[in-house]
Amino acid sequence: MSVDQMSLFTALLALVALGVAVAAGVLLCSEGGRRRLDAMRTDALRLAFSVAAVSTVASLWFSEVGGFVPCEFCWYQRIAMYPLVVVLGVAVWRGDPDPRWRVLPMSVTGLGLSAYHYQLQLYPDQGSSCDVAAPCTQQWVDEFGFVSIPFMAFCGFAAVTVLVLAAGRPVRDGVVANREDVRP
Repeated sequence: MSVDQMSLFTALLALVALGVAVAAGVLLCSEGGRRRLDAMRTDALRLAFSVAAVSTVASLWFSEVGGFVPCEFCWYQRIAMYPLVVVLGVAVWRGDPDPRWRVLPMSVTGLGLSAYHYQLQLYPDQGSSCDVAAPCTQQWVDEFGFVSIPFMAFCGFAAVTVLVLAAGRPVRDGVVANREDVRP
């Protein structure tokens, strides 16, 4: 697979992940939507794991196969994403009923980092503390005129964050269930 093909493929996956995040976020905003998500709790957690795993593999592909040199903010985003594969994998394997407090600190941090990195690419004149050899303003991927690697990372972190929120404690009869009421 060429770099152009991988860029297009991962950009499309990122847009799908963003769509999933928006749809799940909208469902989380209403009681009826939360009930629908309650029926898909295990699937939401598996999907969050899949998003983290694909994001990790894509990140490694771009640096190791594509030859892209990760900048400082790319490394910070990797530090936030890579452990999510393990944490979410264990949560899926163990049937963890509420992995939010192990996942959200990393995913929300990554979400903020990727948003900041994306705006650095959009407005490069503000400068940054990144290395001259690997500037944070370097745009290795530019699909559809707006999808770059930090944007793809943002989509991945957004999807993981919202899916983990959806996989959290279920709503039963309008009340959030207690931990002991939750069956994996």
